[in-house]
Amino acid sequence: MTVEILGFGEPIWRLTFFATLFLSLAALELLHPRLERPELMRALKARRWFTNLSILVLSSLMLRMIFPAAATGVALYADAHGYGLLPMLGLPPFVSGILAFVILDFAIWLEHVIFHKVPLFWRIHRVHHADTGLDLTTALRFHPLEILLSVLWKSVVILAIGAPPVSVLIFEIVLNGAAMFNHANLKLPARIDGMLRHLIVTPDMHSIHHSAEPDETDTNYGFNLSIWDRLFSTYRERSRRAPEAMQIGLSQYPNPSPARLFWSLVLPFRRE
Repeated sequence: MTVEILGFGEPIWRLTFFATLFLSLAALELLHPRLERPELMRALKARRWFTNLSILVLSSLMLRMIFPAAATGVALYADAHGYGLLPMLGLPPFVSGILAFVILDFAIWLEHVIFHKVPLFWRIHRVHHADTGLDLTTALRFHPLEILLSVLWKSVVILAIGAPPVSVLIFEIVLNGAAMFNHANLKLPARIDGMLRHLIVTPDMHSIHHSAEPDETDTNYGFNLSIWDRLFSTYRERSRRAPEAMQIGLSQYPNPSPARLFWSLVLPFRRE
């Protein structure tokens, strides 16, 4: 059982959008890079890309084995049994879909904050922040344990609100694409960046979150909509350092360790 749109199932839609956006952003990073950092030089970049993409593959395989239908499967189950708040309200499907999208986006923002604030979860999430470069592959660098916990959290939210399956599929596609976009080493004109920030998270905005300065890491948690950081006073417009002087990653883990696959996978289990 899977969600279908225009006759195509979830795996086709997700893979098509992922591949299209990944290749497009990779090309734009080459043509209009935001920064040319030493840590993004060709040799190290190749190692980073191998590690980050390998983590994505391992996480995807684990997820397919444990949760074959993932979040959309949970939404289908909730829909079939009439679970959740939204079906009880009797709202039009379009309105329910929009509300579900917004609620899920807030849930992911809240999850991100919790992964920073709770020490046990931070041990897992720091795999993402240990990356000493920042490009679209950083958006894919989440430890398999974090992916598993994220799916469990989304499943609880989906069951609680009774999110429509189509809206969950759209949310998953948009979230994945937005994360790659705002992690991309991509230069946007200042005027466009300023306009987009009122609605979505931009690369300049999210790069501050990857600063090695702890007070800057604790800002700009959003992956998609930017409203949550503004509402909860975690928004930061600019880093205290110029973009080219900002240290990316975690200061206790310098190059080249974070670019190694095995090192990254065992990082949550290392002693401080």
